[in-house]
Amino acid sequence: MTSSTTSATALTSRPLPNAEGAEHRWVDVRGIRLHVAEYGTGAAVLLLHGFPQHWFAWHRVAALSAAGPRLICPDLRGLGWSEQTRRGYDIDSLSEDMLALLDALGLDRVGLVGHDWGAHVGFRLCLRAPERFSGFLALNMAHPWARQRAILPNLWRQWYTAFVEYPVIGRAVLRHWPAFSRFLLRHQVADPSVWQTGELAEFSAAAQAGAHAGQAMFWQYVVREIPALLRGTWRGQRLTVPTLLMGGERDNVIPPSMLAGGESHADDLTVRIVPRVGHFLPQESPKVVAEAMNELFATGS
Repeated sequence: MTSSTTSATALTSRPLPNAEGAEHRWVDVRGIRLHVAEYGTGAAVLLLHGFPQHWFAWHRVAALSAAGPRLICPDLRGLGWSEQTRRGYDIDSLSEDMLALLDALGLDRVGLVGHDWGAHVGFRLCLRAPERFSGFLALNMAHPWARQRAILPNLWRQWYTAFVEYPVIGRAVLRHWPAFSRFLLRHQVADPSVWQTGELAEFSAAAQAGAHAGQAMFWQYVVREIPALLRGTWRGQRLTVPTLLMGGERDNVIPPSMLAGGESHADDLTVRIVPRVGHFLPQESPKVVAEAMNELFATGS
């Protein structure tokens, strides 16, 4: 269908968090309505959040990028203030949403930043449509060619997914047990005091509101992405988009050992470990993220 931009009201009754400089719109793509927050007016950069977050995950980075690039921060399907659908939460569908969003906004080529699930979507985007991206900054996520000898010893770190991924059970946990999401947010940073007042409440409420989407994303990873990894689906794919992969030295979800080994599958891939931080680089080290964006996208899109 033809995509269009609209000023429709939010699809949830929850008020939008206050972020200085953010402008909001809703864009119709692929039969759904996505919420998009934007900052700045320079060269366009698309920023994709992880779980259990939404566009507000980038507000600290945006505050350090004033008068810089045009930061386009959508809420992924079913999360934040974007429309929730029954299906469409696999990585390919989420990627197609983002390509359709770029088309709707009239953007042929942009910089790309992704954190956590957003970085997973980002890798897929770069493999499927490399001509659309001038560079990719991937945060706290393993690349598609992670070695089994790095994955297997770290599988225990994914213990929490057993509470989220299963249909019915996962939705119930996310919807009715907000303390679980707050625990994960606090547990997955190096210093829990990094969370500003209200952020934990905001993102745990986001997990409740997006319980269906969150559970479906994890389940689709189990039924689609894990078998693809075991089959070596991405082994023959080459990453041609210049990419900077950054992780936290104390990331207890995706540790530094899981970021190595992708260089032979890429034209230009650099891995950088940020000391003394965990799994939420945009919150723990926003200055480092902003500086990396400036470094990667300095030449524009």
